[in-house]
This record gives sequence, C-alpha cells and structure tokens, in this order.
Amino acid sequence: MLARFAPALFVLLWSSGFIASKLGASYAEPFTFLSVRFLLVFAIMVPICLMARASWPKGAAFRHSFIVGALMHGVYLSGVFWAHRHGMPAGVVALLVSLQPVLTAVLAWPLLGERITALHWGGLALGLVGASLVIWPKLEVVAVTAGSGINPATATSAALALLGMTFGTIYQKNSDAHPDLRTGSVVQFLGAIAVAGPLALIFETRDIIWSGEFMLALAWLVIPMSIVSINLLMILIRQNAVSRLSALFYLVPAVTALLAYLMFGETLTVMQLAGVAMVMAAVVLIKPVARN
Repeated sequence: MLARFAPALFVLLWSSGFIASKLGASYAEPFTFLSVRFLLVFAIMVPICLMARASWPKGAAFRHSFIVGALMHGVYLSGVFWAHRHGMPAGVVALLVSLQPVLTAVLAWPLLGERITALHWGGLALGLVGASLVIWPKLEVVAVTAGSGINPATATSAALALLGMTFGTIYQKNSDAHPDLRTGSVVQFLGAIAVAGPLALIFETRDIIWSGEFMLALAWLVIPMSIVSINLLMILIRQNAVSRLSALFYLVPAVTALLAYLMFGETLTVMQLAGVAMVMAAVVLIKPVARN
C-alpha cells in the first residue's frame, strides 16, 4: 500500500514546501529560517526516537546519514533559499533544479551501474521540456543584467543546490547502511544544521519576525515536509532505481504551479497546462514506482 501511494504523497508534500517557503520567506533570512526549521525537527524527533527505543546509527552508518543530510537538506535548501533571497527569479531557480533528473541519470550509470534505456532518455527529455513550459511564464528577463537577479553568485548558489540533491541521492542509494528511518533522519538533520547553522552565524543578522504566517509556514515545513516527506524520500530511494526516482522531481514544478493557483490565485496558462501533461507523460514513461 505504501509503495503504491508514496510517490504521489512525496510529490505533493515536496511541492507544498515551495508554497510554505514563499509564505514565510519575508520574515527571516534564508540560513536563519533553515536553521530554526532543522533545530525544531531535531527537538521533535529525538524524544520520539527515545520513547520508541529506536536503535541509533553508529560508525559508518552515522557518517552516511550525516553526509546525506548535509547534501540533500543543508546544501540543497541553502542554495535554493540563498538564490531566491538575492534576487534570482523563482522560476529560474526551479528550472535549474529541474536538471536534477538528467544529471542523476548521467551519473547513475558510471557511479551505480544503472542502465539507462532509450525510452528512459526520451522520458527525461520530455519531462525537462514539460517542466520548462510550466515555469516559463513565471520567468523574468533571463539576460544577465544588474537588475535581473541572475549573476555568477546566484547561479553558483543554484548550481550548488542542484549538485547537493543529485550527489546526496546517489550517495544514499550507493550506501549499504540502512539505519532506522527515525534515528537516521535525526542524524541527517544534524548534517543539515552543520551546513546552515554556521552560514547563519557568519553571514546573517538572525533576526526573525514571528508573525502568524511565519509560524504557520514553519510548522508546515517542520512536520509534513521535514519529517514525513524526507522519510518518504528515503524509503523511495531504497526501493527505486535512482535515475527513475529522480524523475519524480519533474512533477514538482507542475504540482507547485497547481498549488499556487489554489492558494494564491496564480493563473495557469494553456502552455503551463500542456507542460503539466508532458511531465505526467514523462513520469509514466520512466515508471518511477517501487519495485517489490
């Protein structure tokens, strides 16, 4: 049952994270926002693990979880939030991060020995075109100008986010260590804090406006996003070929656009609807479902 519905639930939760981030972004600096989020997850999960008497990862398993958290949560989210904060249009960031399935597929063969078929490559290409159509109406002028928010610094930040998620996914799949999901996630968020925390201390004022919108966004990012969706992602990585699982990320811009329409009244053009259809077709071609 979980294997059947986990991909759809993961995409819905992961997409909702962009909506919650937009809701709370103006009330705290990016690394500060992330550090508070990670610390709250840690504070919630540790008592749960202790009460459940879950086994804690040690040695190589601890190191594995720590590195995965640093890459998939710390580097990825820090890169995305920093690029947004410094003016890169959200659509440009999303488009760059949408390259993750292609980059993962390219690296999965030499690093994991996964065979990529012609049908798979076709699905990846179709998904990239579809994601681009969904994002395109939201893009600002992409020329590198002083006011566009697109410059070497923000481009590097978005690229680091892309690399963090890609290598974190591959590293997770390539490891033989499979700690308890609850305690493993605690160690992962230690790795995430190790990335975002020092950045907040060094580069930010750490001022937070504790508004109702910020607390609502933070609560959503802590519980459904950081606890539920991250554990779903870990389950999916264990059960799927990485190159196929990564195709789920093509659905994120499409689902985010639909959620933005419902939450903020953002319109959906014919081009975007066509992009959504292409992304859905691509995911069917790649078949990112759990193997029994």
